Amino acid sequence: MHGAIAWLCNQPQDAGPDVPAGKLRSLSFAPYHDGFSPITRKFPLPEHVQQDVQAVADKTYSIRTYSARGGMQPTPAFARQYGVDMMMGAWLGDGHPENRIEIQTFIETANQNRDVVKRLIVGNEVLLRKDMDIDTLIGYIRQVKQATQQPVTYADVWSSYMQYPQLFKEVDFITIHILPYWEDEPVTIEHAAAHVEKIVRQISDKARDMGVDKPILIGESGWPAVGRQRGAAVPSVVNEARFIRELIQVANQQGFDYNIVEAFNQPWKSHSEGVVGANWGLLDIDRQPVFPLTGPVMENPDWLSHFAWASGLFLLIAITGFRPLQTLSLSNMLALLILAQLFSSCLVNQADLLWRTSYSIWQQGYTLFMVAANAAMAGLLLHRCYTLLSNNPVAERYAQALRYGYLFFAGLAVVKTYLLAWNGRYLSFPVEEFSIPALGVLGVAICFWLSQRRLKIDFAELTGSQVRHPKEIWVGYLMGFGIPALIIGETYSFVSAYDFIQAHPDFMAGLPVALGYTLQNQQLLNWLLCTLLLALPFWPRRAAHKALA
Repeated sequence: MHGAIAWLCNQPQDAGPDVPAGKLRSLSFAPYHDGFSPITRKFPLPEHVQQDVQAVADKTYSIRTYSARGGMQPTPAFARQYGVDMMMGAWLGDGHPENRIEIQTFIETANQNRDVVKRLIVGNEVLLRKDMDIDTLIGYIRQVKQATQQPVTYADVWSSYMQYPQLFKEVDFITIHILPYWEDEPVTIEHAAAHVEKIVRQISDKARDMGVDKPILIGESGWPAVGRQRGAAVPSVVNEARFIRELIQVANQQGFDYNIVEAFNQPWKSHSEGVVGANWGLLDIDRQPVFPLTGPVMENPDWLSHFAWASGLFLLIAITGFRPLQTLSLSNMLALLILAQLFSSCLVNQADLLWRTSYSIWQQGYTLFMVAANAAMAGLLLHRCYTLLSNNPVAERYAQALRYGYLFFAGLAVVKTYLLAWNGRYLSFPVEEFSIPALGVLGVAICFWLSQRRLKIDFAELTGSQVRHPKEIWVGYLMGFGIPALIIGETYSFVSAYDFIQAHPDFMAGLPVALGYTLQNQQLLNWLLCTLLLALPFWPRRAAHKALA
């Protein structure tokens, strides 16, 4: 069954029309390899820039850069070598001396490389980050326009141009970022390309109201392949491919200019944007394609190897426990084997996802610890279920180990739930990390039913321990309170967002809309189910029994 489900879920899918000639019009280019980051000021080496320009030369006609310095100095020469045009960016922040040096280098590079540097972008989302005021930004734009010959623009989210309409008259062409996944009202993949078209029309109308008729560039648009869900906007490999292909189709039909974000996955972005921020690339950190620009797309091309690992682990469990299994009835044996297969699949999926999304030595250490902890919990739970199905007493040392294991996972779940409730914009829902202990609660409950024809269970019965501390009940209460706290926190993140307020100025009218986005989030609902299952054994005996019944 596991193999059939994995096969069905990973069939090649139609992700829309092929990208014409298999090449994009423009692609965001940041050649940061593993271990390199602008945050730590460890900038790309010249050989990295060369390798990466070469890697994207057959995938795009142009690249967009974000700084004239920080290891990016050799980019024009390599772009010339590999036949790629450039939209060169100047990185502006809140430090005036650094900005002055950046602008000077930017102007010099632009003037020395007019054959490949076709357009200039002065600043990226400076107003969104509130790094400087609008008048200071306009001063930099005018300085560059006076000193160069290429068209000059400023790039920011589309709503910044609506907030500061004076920008329309200052730039030679209008550059807006439209990221349906990140909108204050997240857009589903089915409507994402149409949303981009709508926003371009909206910006065009606003510019005309200002007496401006200038070209519009979609400076950044894309979709994440991995990470937390927002509303009904689901990160996935297939969705990333589908969005890019549909966007290009709309752009070609409507005559829009566009730049796709981005060429490579950027692990350093996980520092501020979590897992989702690190996974927008056409190529992964090893410069391997995340998905093709033509033909069908598979969500997980490695599903067969994952199935093989899970099956091998299951067989190991079955062979190791062959003799004890012979003492069980056929139905009880099948129940235990099914549970073992579920645990094996969960463990392999967890190890794969956590390792792929670990971007530092600390995150890798956490992954190894959590996989080991889940493996231990799986073994303890299988032993507990066996003792129930065989009507044997559980050894106290195993009962105590399972008890401490559940206390650890429940406590960690409390911390993660309240962090998600407080500020979860960039935090992933950790369902995979807790799937084994959560399924274990159901597994033990089912084993109670098979052996004793009852579903009654509390923490002592779950673990087989005769020890129950009165204070343990507070773990259940904290987890229970975390469920509405997370719903409130996620809903508040929508109602408090600037664009959401503009669209729904009446708070009471907007609240159901925001709550709808929260309840559309399947990842959030899965996490709430996880926390509910983990909380049940800690609740007072009567409440837990009623919930299970």
